[in-house]
Amino acid sequence: MRKIWFAALFGAVVAATPSHAARCGGDFNAFMSAMAAEAQAAGVSQAVIGQAFAGVTQDQTVLAFDRRQRGTFNKSFEQYVSTRVGPGRIKMGRQMLQKHASLLSRIEQKFGVPPQIIVAIWGLESDFGKGDVGKMPVIRTLMTMAHDCRRTELFQGELLAALKIVQRGDLPLSDLIGAFAGEIGQTQFLPSSYIKYGVDFDGNGHVDLRHSVPDVLASTANLLHVSGFKNGQPYGEGTPNFDAMREWNRATIYRKTIGYFADQLVGR
Repeated sequence: MRKIWFAALFGAVVAATPSHAARCGGDFNAFMSAMAAEAQAAGVSQAVIGQAFAGVTQDQTVLAFDRRQRGTFNKSFEQYVSTRVGPGRIKMGRQMLQKHASLLSRIEQKFGVPPQIIVAIWGLESDFGKGDVGKMPVIRTLMTMAHDCRRTELFQGELLAALKIVQRGDLPLSDLIGAFAGEIGQTQFLPSSYIKYGVDFDGNGHVDLRHSVPDVLASTANLLHVSGFKNGQPYGEGTPNFDAMREWNRATIYRKTIGYFADQLVGR
C-alpha cells in the first residue's frame, strides 16, 4: 500500500482536526508545547502527554519519504496486480479463510462484508499480519508531519487521535509504532480511523489493531460497513460497493486489486 501512498493514504481518514490548530513551522519544541496544550484541551491527560512527547525530535526521514511519495502512480492494473497477488499469497489467503472461517462468518453477519474482501485487504496490507506493519514511532512521525506546514491540520488531528489511543488503553505507548504516515496495525489504520472504526471484537475491553486478529478483521469490516458496503452485491469497478471501498483506499487500481484478489480467494 505504501508504494501508492499519496493516492491512497487519505481513503480511511476521518481527521480529528484540532479546534485551534497550532502554528506549524518555526521552532520544533515550541510547536510541541502548543500541541501539548491542544492535547490537554482535547481531554488527554498530562501524564499521557508528558510520556508521549518526552524526547521527541523531528524525523527528517519521514519528511524525505513523504516528498518522494507524492508522484503519480504510473503502473497499469496488470503490472500492479502481478506484483501483489501471486499464487503464494492466494494460497495463504485461502488458508486464512479456512482458519478463521467462524470468526469471519460472525463478522459478516454483524457488518455485512464478505470474508474474501476482508482477507484480501488483510493480505495486501500486511501479508495477513506476518509482513511489515511499520517500525516508526507514531508520535514522532505525526509530530514531524504536523510541524510541516503542507498538511498540518490533518496531521495535528492524527496526532491527537494517536494520543487518545494511548489514553483509552488500547495500545501502550511502547507499542504505538507504525508506518511513515502514522498508519497502525495489520490493516494500516490511521489513528483517526482507529478511533472512529476500531472494534473490540475479542471482548477484552481494548481495540488492538496490532495483535488481535478479531479486532483487526472486525474493524476493517466496520469501516466498509459504515462507508456503505452492501453484502451480496457486486464489488467490481463501477458498482456502489466499489465506491464504498473508496473510503478504504482512493486509488482505483488498489480497489480493483482488492476485488481481483477477493475473487481469486473464492475461485472466481
